[in-house]
Amino acid sequence: MKRRRTALLPLTALLAAALTALPAAPAGADEVEQVRNGTFDTTTDPWWASSNVTAGLSEGRLCADVPGGTVNRWDAAVGQNDLTLVKGESYRFSFTATGSPAGHAVRAIVGLSVSPYDTYHEVTPQLSVSGDRYSYTFTSPVDTTQGQVGFQLGGSADPWRFCVDDVSLLGGVAPEPYEPDTGPRVRVNQVAYLPAGPKNATLVTDATAKLPWQLKNAGGTVVARGWTVPRGVDASSGQNVHSIDFGAHRVRGTGYTLVADGETSRPFDIDARAYDRLRLDAAKYYYTQRSGTPIRDDLRPGYGRLAGHVGVAPNQGDTEVPCQPGVCDYTLDVSGGWYDAGDHGKYVVNGGISTWEVLSTYERALHTRTGDADALGDGTLALPESGNKVPDLLDEVRWELDFLLKMQVPDGEPLAGMAHHKIHDENWTGLPLLPSDDPQKRELHPPTTAATLNLAATAAQAARLYKPYDREFAARTLKAARTAWAAALAHPEVYADPDDGIGGGAYPDTDVTDEFYWAAAQLYLTTGEKDFERYVLDSPVHTADIFGPTGFDWARTAAAGRLDLALVPSRLPGRDKVRASVVKGADRYLATLKAHPYGMPYAPEGQRYDWGSSHQVLNNAVVLATAYDLTGAAKYRDGALQSMDYILGRNALNISYVTGYGEVNAHNQHSRWYARQLDPALPAPPDGTLSGGPNSSIQDPLAQAKLQGCVGQFCFIDDIQSWSTNEHTINWNAALTRMASFVADQA
Repeated sequence: MKRRRTALLPLTALLAAALTALPAAPAGADEVEQVRNGTFDTTTDPWWASSNVTAGLSEGRLCADVPGGTVNRWDAAVGQNDLTLVKGESYRFSFTATGSPAGHAVRAIVGLSVSPYDTYHEVTPQLSVSGDRYSYTFTSPVDTTQGQVGFQLGGSADPWRFCVDDVSLLGGVAPEPYEPDTGPRVRVNQVAYLPAGPKNATLVTDATAKLPWQLKNAGGTVVARGWTVPRGVDASSGQNVHSIDFGAHRVRGTGYTLVADGETSRPFDIDARAYDRLRLDAAKYYYTQRSGTPIRDDLRPGYGRLAGHVGVAPNQGDTEVPCQPGVCDYTLDVSGGWYDAGDHGKYVVNGGISTWEVLSTYERALHTRTGDADALGDGTLALPESGNKVPDLLDEVRWELDFLLKMQVPDGEPLAGMAHHKIHDENWTGLPLLPSDDPQKRELHPPTTAATLNLAATAAQAARLYKPYDREFAARTLKAARTAWAAALAHPEVYADPDDGIGGGAYPDTDVTDEFYWAAAQLYLTTGEKDFERYVLDSPVHTADIFGPTGFDWARTAAAGRLDLALVPSRLPGRDKVRASVVKGADRYLATLKAHPYGMPYAPEGQRYDWGSSHQVLNNAVVLATAYDLTGAAKYRDGALQSMDYILGRNALNISYVTGYGEVNAHNQHSRWYARQLDPALPAPPDGTLSGGPNSSIQDPLAQAKLQGCVGQFCFIDDIQSWSTNEHTINWNAALTRMASFVADQA
């Protein structure tokens, strides 16, 4: 998750230099129509074509012969520059286009014709498959006289012919209202309810009095009935809603539906088996996020790809990466690890919290009554390492741990022992782009205290979990953790630059007291040493109220220490108070869930949903699940289970935020290589991928164009361009992995 500005590069600087420009008409076109000569009646002026494209008039159209063998969309293009865009004004972008042979896709963009080549609107239709006439509206996020309309034609192995006509960029049009299709007004968990678990639904209705409901099995027979409970207007959606509780029905089955107020819900199961699959799919997500290794198609059919960033052209590789200018005079081999999200960056701060939560999924299974460590054991995830007598979940996390260790500053260098904050491309890359096709220069960014403490915490945790399987690796991780801890104590206020967000997210954090607490807790749990015990007990974070409305994440890591201190066996003085603090936090989330008409433990102030809200819901549910593990009280178990309902469809948009789960699910997450929405030759995100979910700040241009004035749950769109509401990240999937495993264990 990144608070960032994303530049989608429609044309790289290299391509811009190679363009063969035709004579341009003077700026100052019609105040409404921005495109000049979009009908190509007698000439192609002032349209340009890239040097590898032969373009000219053909029957009143601009036709271009596109070479085969190009890699990126922008490797071949035609377009027009010097267009005027006005910030906040709505435009209709339309054109007629054909391709021969049929089925080729064109990336049609409106963006900036000069560096940094930002894209303000883009579509990728399949020509002569999805039709010949295309029309879209969008709102410009900027004022510029250097706008561009472009048709990017590269990426095909074979040559083809592209023809376009009636190109228009009409300013001042009324924006088209965005009305998401929310389907039936009965909102359910579209995947499954546990037979012995809570079963709740939400009805959207204008009715203020209670209404009858019926539960029907797959054959249409009514198997249960009751009355709704009116809840009034839900502040998170603006909808008038009723609640439905059908928990008394415990008969296993598939294809159930719930009927109320003349509406029939989407189908769902009453069965636990879906969570056995979700536990594995959520964890399998990480294999296809691996950097530095080929992804095997036999292990992940449809997701096989070449190794990314190993120094094979066009990659510049991660095996010998320099620092940003002026940061250091050495290079590091930082190959491997997980790509952080939908881009090609790798970040220690987000890698840290992700590593902790996935490892804690396994560690919880070792120490709780309902835990099942074998469910994530050797052979369960179909990895290249499967069969090595090490639990597969530990094998997967080790891929990231090895990368985190490589990010430590070597002995003899300034800030030795600290960890570099991140490594990523010098500039933002465009979509779609396979990791193996990324041509950008890679750079190490300065070390920070936060990154160093992330390394100390996760390496210390790894030392105790990997010791039964690889004592040498466990010793190495503990040594790295001690070194990082000492370095952080020596440099306690080295912070990330909040403006360092070109080519990758900045991940700034100027309060690292929580990271110090987390790292000390992990070092204590692994070593039992008095120095770490004293640091934990003396930290103001140890007794602070850390379970707030928006939960924990990469910038709020105190819970990563508190939860493990409560759950992992130790002799910490006052441990009962630690456990009581977790239960107190769970009580707060349980009260929030009971008060919420959609039954979730998340109610941010002012209903302003945060970036990655879906994982915040899940992390609050983790606190509920931990309280159950600590107390055995069924109310916490039921609260944790009910929290999953929101993620899997019981929400205002009636959508499951997990790819492949539920009749209607998010499957166009922002990604450079899970990009089927832009390129039919590429896959959609794999099953078990969590979308970030509603984000009230709607930072990306698409969300700003379609979601202005959105309320809470409605600040979401399942589109690959909406990186602020619909990205995927390793830390969000870590929360899903943790909760899916907990739910599966409750069966």
